[in-house]
Amino acid sequence: MQNTRLNNLFDAIATRLGQWFLNPWRRLSLLIMSFLFGFFLANVTSTTAGQRAELDIFVAGFLVVLTEVTSRIFYSQNFFAKRSLFVESLNLLKVGFIYGLFLEAFKLGS
Repeated sequence: MQNTRLNNLFDAIATRLGQWFLNPWRRLSLLIMSFLFGFFLANVTSTTAGQRAELDIFVAGFLVVLTEVTSRIFYSQNFFAKRSLFVESLNLLKVGFIYGLFLEAFKLGS
């Protein structure tokens, strides 16, 4: 790739964001926001997929495949290895999503 001004700008922004998220409190806040966004996505998915009630099986299958791929990405690394921020936030997004789906199932079951 050529070394253009736009390329240099994107590299500088990525470097500064990476340094900004090295702070443990900012990293933790991003991970908490990722968990809560996964919870929100679960609520949105359950309400929109249940409206038409035609593609429920396909949507459920797609969501299971998506969570399994995310688990494979997260747990394929060594347990004690330091994971990247993107992989950790993706895993917490998945955990929040599954937690939200369980709560929706409990609401429908009661």
